[in-house]
Amino acid sequence: MQVTGVDRARIERVRQAIEARARGPKESPKARHWTHAFFDLYADLPLWERQARSLAYALVNEPVRLFPEERLVGTIYQGCPGAECVQWGGLADEPRWADYTVAPHAAELVRQRVPENEALVSPEGGAFLIGDGAAPGHIGWQWDQVLSKGVLGILADLRQALASAPDEKARQFLQGAIIAWEAVLEWNDRHLAALEARLAETDSPAERAELARLLEICRRVPAHPARSFREAVQAFHFQHLAVMFENPYGGNGPGRFDYFLGPYLERDLDAGAITLDEARELIDELFLKFHERLFPIDGWVETIVVGGVDPNGEWAGNALSRIVIESFMWLEQTHPAVYVRLARSAPDDFVDLTVRYLLEGKNRAQILNDDAILPAMRNGGIADADAPLYMCGGCMEISPQGLNSDMNFSFTYNAPKTVELVLTGGECLVTGKRRVALERDLTGYASFEELYQAYEAELQRELTILFRRLDCWSEAFAEWRPAYLISSLVGDCVARGRNMHDGGARYHDYAGAPVGIPNAGDALYGVQQAVFVEKRCTAAELLAALRADFEGYEELRRYLRALPKFGQEHPGADAMTDRVLRSICAAFASYRNRFGGRVKPMIFNFVWTPMIGQALGATADGRRAGQPVAHGLTPQAVGMTQGLTAAINSSTSLTLEGVTGGSTTMWDVDPEWARPALMKAVLRSFLERGGQIFQGNATSVAELERALERPEDYPNLMVRVGGYSARFTSLDRALQEEIVRRHRHRG
Repeated sequence: MQVTGVDRARIERVRQAIEARARGPKESPKARHWTHAFFDLYADLPLWERQARSLAYALVNEPVRLFPEERLVGTIYQGCPGAECVQWGGLADEPRWADYTVAPHAAELVRQRVPENEALVSPEGGAFLIGDGAAPGHIGWQWDQVLSKGVLGILADLRQALASAPDEKARQFLQGAIIAWEAVLEWNDRHLAALEARLAETDSPAERAELARLLEICRRVPAHPARSFREAVQAFHFQHLAVMFENPYGGNGPGRFDYFLGPYLERDLDAGAITLDEARELIDELFLKFHERLFPIDGWVETIVVGGVDPNGEWAGNALSRIVIESFMWLEQTHPAVYVRLARSAPDDFVDLTVRYLLEGKNRAQILNDDAILPAMRNGGIADADAPLYMCGGCMEISPQGLNSDMNFSFTYNAPKTVELVLTGGECLVTGKRRVALERDLTGYASFEELYQAYEAELQRELTILFRRLDCWSEAFAEWRPAYLISSLVGDCVARGRNMHDGGARYHDYAGAPVGIPNAGDALYGVQQAVFVEKRCTAAELLAALRADFEGYEELRRYLRALPKFGQEHPGADAMTDRVLRSICAAFASYRNRFGGRVKPMIFNFVWTPMIGQALGATADGRRAGQPVAHGLTPQAVGMTQGLTAAINSSTSLTLEGVTGGSTTMWDVDPEWARPALMKAVLRSFLERGGQIFQGNATSVAELERALERPEDYPNLMVRVGGYSARFTSLDRALQEEIVRRHRHRG
């Protein structure tokens, strides 16, 4: 892509310097400083104050890193030695943390209150059913308050709330947040001092002029409201570093970046105070600094979402939306992720840019459909005014920005494994061991409806155990990780005087990923047809074939493989997958957690496609044991034999109103076939038919195979994995091979 700009040479120099630093050794003193403060400096204080002052001490003492020619101030490193979050899991070489961190306390609560959990999470040779623990992260926060009010304005709000706090717990939370935000200002003061020292040392007129400008900006923001686009970008950048310093979890992201920053750019453009090229140069540098902070951990995923509608339903894209997409297309990096929200009201030229991003953006695009996602969010209890604020924190998990607690992607569930256990009476086909205590296997059911009711009952039982476990983790997060900075930017926490896991967040919702739903649907359809409708085999014969991985049952396997599959627009096969989806969504919707919040299904695969498949024995659709599962709500490869149109029609025929956390589909295409006009028609059809999230790869199989053979020649070959994009050569072999073997649509 040809790029023009005000000072492209400067950006290239900055880029080269950042690339060199990113690939070099990095470390942070954060964990060491936090530990020293908690156990030595503030050991005699109450727990809430120890937590707040330890965060403040670590942040204020994080090194000030200034680099030549950069026009954004502030750098931290994550995913490197010393940058661990001590409040979550402690430190391996510091036993004192064991009594003060989330993980051990949550595990003990689960052991006491949900003992049934152990049978479900035990790996038994990798036979995965549900993941253990509960990951935090994957939300956005109301960072626009830092731009509009400044940190001093936020502190004024906190002090006003403190003056009328209803109880001691509220006073503690608000005081802790005040301590944390005062530390942000103190850390900024240290940057001001470093800038002043550099200004005193330099004799270069050009450098002196730029340093004076940086000093003017950093004396203004983040303490005071931003007055210009450049001040707003600096304020965003500095607060993002501070909040991520406190909450270093994958999937926490800027969200609606253009929605909140775009008006500052529009005002400056109207006033002639900035050009589009100057704005683009600033965004390029900002994205490069994301890259430096997070390299090389592609799976971290901090997402910017551009486009979409506003709370009035009007199109909200602006000049910054296009800049963000074009900047990210030019930069060969994986951070920040950039996804696009489309709606019927999206301008045609913006749709064209989105299609170009799909085809030329090095497999990093993901497209979200407002017209399908907003009704699902409202169905999940999100208010009409809040739903349009939705974002993806990281991979694809949907939440209203700055209004949700951060267990928004907290578990994984192997959906077809439950089908396997019901058919076998609780036996794991991978290990041969009894996994759950079920009274009957397939031979004990007189009808398919009776079998399906048993499947729904077991599904409900397993997921309810999982949801009860999440309540234990939420309780532990509330006490041992108060998250003062991010909680004070999550809606209603300040007004309620509670952190986001203690009842402060407007939506105390959890979310997690049921994986392999198309496989579960195709397997159940195979059972229905083979045993109960066409009676091609007995229940005992089918079970024997599954246990033998079809060795000696080749004719039965051919019959099962030839049955209609989800993705071929067959009414019966599509209806079965839809029934499974509705059963799973109903189980999610049936639960209310400890603050009345909901559990949202968010359907995608991340890196688990091979792992989930390896945990499954043979399935009744003719699939052999260990083969990868389908992506999100995309049909299996065996179900896409009727072409892309049929596959999309089947996928979008599903009942998506219950998928309140978002559902992805993966459409890998042959780049020689997928021309812009064709892909625009495909994308429009997907959106108009009500599909929620569209993604895929447009890299040839031949190029991927060359990268397998000569990885050193392909350091920047990026692929869409399943909710995120990564450098192909950084992935493990099983995942690489799964990507190479995916179905490629060629017309």
